[in-house]
Amino acid sequence: MATRTVEDYLKTLLAAQQQAGGGQVLMGALAGAMKVAPGTATAMVKTLAEAGLVDYEPRGGVKLSGKGEKLAMHVLRRHRLVELFLVDVLGLDWSEVDEEAEELEHAISDKVLDRIDQLLKHPEVDPHGDPIPSSRGKIPRRTMVSLSECEPGRPVRVARVIDQNPQFLQFVDRNNLKPGTELIVQRRDEVADAVAVERRDQPRLTLGTAAAAKILVEAV
Repeated sequence: MATRTVEDYLKTLLAAQQQAGGGQVLMGALAGAMKVAPGTATAMVKTLAEAGLVDYEPRGGVKLSGKGEKLAMHVLRRHRLVELFLVDVLGLDWSEVDEEAEELEHAISDKVLDRIDQLLKHPEVDPHGDPIPSSRGKIPRRTMVSLSECEPGRPVRVARVIDQNPQFLQFVDRNNLKPGTELIVQRRDEVADAVAVERRDQPRLTLGTAAAAKILVEAV
């Protein structure tokens, strides 16, 4: 069974690869994401390579192997299902479940995970709109754009919030921009670096472009 440290590295590497378009991840970037010294990250990556979980090129980068990606997807699946369970069943606030899920994802058994999946009726996304990998490690594809790039006048629905800092999630909650909310971008002002949106039966809201970029939407 993989240790917590191994699972953390694999999940972090999966996220870094997705941001890099599926290519190799530089060791400095991985060390930064793991908040460890570069030498510590390199030593761990060599251990993962010996176990066949990553492909590593010295002075190059690192990438998950097929075996490593499968395990990383399973860890990610546990994390996101646990987050949804904590919100929908236990009633925790969505801004605080990431840290709790980080602890529980390493302790929960596959048997319990399957029961949680059944209880939640096999969900495809977690409370933040992040996709939940299937039991086979597949992620459903969705067409989304950021609110900062959204075409004005077109009805859209909030699909995903990619910044899960608790303060930002609380901001999203206060302004009714959680996944599922329907809205229309009224205006994008490049000079003011702002985006004005309208939601049904609510006052118009103006967001900074940086905040709007962290909210992904899809066509209604």
